[in-house]
Amino acid sequence: MYAARGSPCRITQTLSLANGLIWRKRLILASLSTLAKLLAEIAPSGDAFTVAVTDDWRQGRTIYGGLSAGLCVETAGRAFEGLPPLRAAQFAFVGPAAGDIRIVPQVLRRGKSTVFAAVDLFGEAGLATRALLCFGAARESAIALSDFAAPHVAPPEECAAFIMTGGHRPAFLQHFEIVSAGGSGAEFLLWVRHQDDRGLNSAVSTTALADMPPPAVMAAFGGGSPASTMTWEIDFLHEPPVADDGWRLVRSRAQMAGGGYSSQSLDVWDRFGNPMAAGRQSVAVFA
Repeated sequence: MYAARGSPCRITQTLSLANGLIWRKRLILASLSTLAKLLAEIAPSGDAFTVAVTDDWRQGRTIYGGLSAGLCVETAGRAFEGLPPLRAAQFAFVGPAAGDIRIVPQVLRRGKSTVFAAVDLFGEAGLATRALLCFGAARESAIALSDFAAPHVAPPEECAAFIMTGGHRPAFLQHFEIVSAGGSGAEFLLWVRHQDDRGLNSAVSTTALADMPPPAVMAAFGGGSPASTMTWEIDFLHEPPVADDGWRLVRSRAQMAGGGYSSQSLDVWDRFGNPMAAGRQSVAVFA
């Protein structure tokens, strides 16, 4: 049976498809320990915080690195009152983290406008992530510069789903909506959105999302080889817009690789082209 454009039959079919997608997403969210749910389960324990991370956040034998970093940022915000916005962070992923997680934040120095904090995240095997966070209040300044334009890409609604090839699909990817926005050579260019980050601090949300792409060098040499992020430094540049639907354009680009290591940039923009974050990563590549 054929239906003319705009006919009741066509409209009914469209509504049925849309409702099906809505219910499918609701079922996915109900079955997952989403980022919002997981952060709500963080509990204070003396001078530390604890949380049990479920296997749906795993990346091989450890939890997803972006989640480890996000947990460090979240617990610092809970531990210390009156923190200004997070301006920069450095993360060292020194070992695997899984199961029951213990997170210990401490203030290194509190100045007039900035606060430096350190956060150690421990898994069942010991220290897993060490974070150095720099919070800074805004100050009046005669200097202003914006020279960090977003790549010209189609909006996420017009992009095809991102499909990983050549290897096992990590479990944590089910927590994100991901479509491919292009990219060439040793580069991933993706639109990414959390399945659920309602009510979260923007720095936590950005940190937990930005590390999602596979190592960029795999875009040029195939995605089947194991790789692991060792260090990550990130600057936070812009708050999300008021009318925010959560979509972020993430570009991961490798500039050098050799000897089993790769150096790459990792940048994030919102839907409107505002720069959200800029960073670099050092990655161990086992190929």
